[in-house]
Amino acid sequence: MSDFSPANLASGRRLARHTAWNLAGALLPLLAAVFAVPMLIHGLGVERFGVLTLVWMVIGYFSLFDLGLGRALIKLVSEKLGAGSIEEIPEIVWTALLLMLLLGIAGALALLALTDWLAADVLKIPPSLQNETADAFRLLAWSVPVVILTTGLRGVLEAYQRFDLVNLVRMPMGVLTFVGPLAVLPFSNRLDAVVLVLLGLRIAFCAVHAALCARVVPALLHRAALARRHVRPMLGFGGWMTVSNVVGPLMVYLDRFVIGSVLGMASVAYYVASYEVITKLLVFSGALAGVLFPAFAASLAGDRSQAAGLFGRGVRWVFLAMFPLVLVATVFASDGLRLWLSVEFARNGTAVLQWLAAGILLSSLANIPFTFIQAAGRPDLAAKLHFAELPFYLLGLWLCMNQWGLAGVAFAWTLRAGLDAAALFVMAAWLEKSLWRMLKRDALILALALAVLALGTLLASAAVQIAFASVVLTGFAFLAWHYLLTPEERVFVHGGLPRRSGTNTP
Repeated sequence: MSDFSPANLASGRRLARHTAWNLAGALLPLLAAVFAVPMLIHGLGVERFGVLTLVWMVIGYFSLFDLGLGRALIKLVSEKLGAGSIEEIPEIVWTALLLMLLLGIAGALALLALTDWLAADVLKIPPSLQNETADAFRLLAWSVPVVILTTGLRGVLEAYQRFDLVNLVRMPMGVLTFVGPLAVLPFSNRLDAVVLVLLGLRIAFCAVHAALCARVVPALLHRAALARRHVRPMLGFGGWMTVSNVVGPLMVYLDRFVIGSVLGMASVAYYVASYEVITKLLVFSGALAGVLFPAFAASLAGDRSQAAGLFGRGVRWVFLAMFPLVLVATVFASDGLRLWLSVEFARNGTAVLQWLAAGILLSSLANIPFTFIQAAGRPDLAAKLHFAELPFYLLGLWLCMNQWGLAGVAFAWTLRAGLDAAALFVMAAWLEKSLWRMLKRDALILALALAVLALGTLLASAAVQIAFASVVLTGFAFLAWHYLLTPEERVFVHGGLPRRSGTNTP
């Protein structure tokens, strides 16, 4: 059986192994962030750190600003591998990379044109930091083509199921994103110096990705050809994804720009400190979704019941991994921020962290239907949803911020995440009718989980918090083992997956 056959791509053992690699690639940078952020706040100051968070945001945002070509490249290369038509892969890859380079250059020029306006008018940056911030954003603009090219090169490796190589590069790259600025502090605390180091790191890691692609696909070096016939399928698949790639992250990151323009950069720092910690929990659903995409696509083209089973497994795994973490973050939010950062950050960020924790649980679960919809060839559904959400979210964000301050911003973010998750699950069930019964049961479980999280925010005494978390987590473990996990998954927890003669467990 081909290594890229639908059965192999959907096997439980393979999904678990690749998800583990993706988790490792995401968790190590998370540990680096926990270590580095307090020292960066101390070394840069609250307002410079607030600007640095915007720099990180721009790097992350523009990696998605590729007209969906990164995901289209994975899909097309995976299809050719599954069909055995590997002779077309080099021209697909080179065509996609050229298009992505052109998009990156356009993004860089756009950011250069907006730099002075952002630094002087949009963001409430102190006059003493405006020139420094503008210089930092000009340097940052040159990283946009590099970031987008790296996305395409990583997509080639993912299509070839080389999640090991992808994450062996992602781990040091993610760590150095946080540690690199720390290395600058003994010499300078200027933002442009920090961004220069980040730019150099991005160029170096882009070169590493290129070398790995040449190793995995040697034909790329011998057949550097372009083919116009691949442009239309790429843009056709990626066109609707562009709306999600632009509007989706915009709704995720828009809150900090609104805070910065109304409440100031110090408030951005208070908000982002909580935000950056809790949103790192998205790594599990992201790791699983990245592996599920080709598995969903293969299953939907063959055995749709296998796709439904993968969907249910994905939702269960995400919920089982996320709920205990979100519960702990919610119950111990105040003490955690106080011990990690300061009393001031705890006072300004506790409610933010608690609201965002619930939103992260909802967003993590939504990642599964979002991936399913894309794999089913209907990225237009999610794109239309995100486009329709944007004006309502902007209005809700503004009203909630004026009414409740930073906590209101977090509430608006979580409300949007909940409505988005509900709509995506309904869309997935509309595409695959067998999911309806599963979703009714899961909705009841999720409602109970959110009620428990709400109760956890009302506890003031440390002793009561510890007792509450202990009781809930013990009960959750019992219910999960006996009612949420399937027999096959219980075997997996024990250290392996069940094997059946002649079959692969989905």
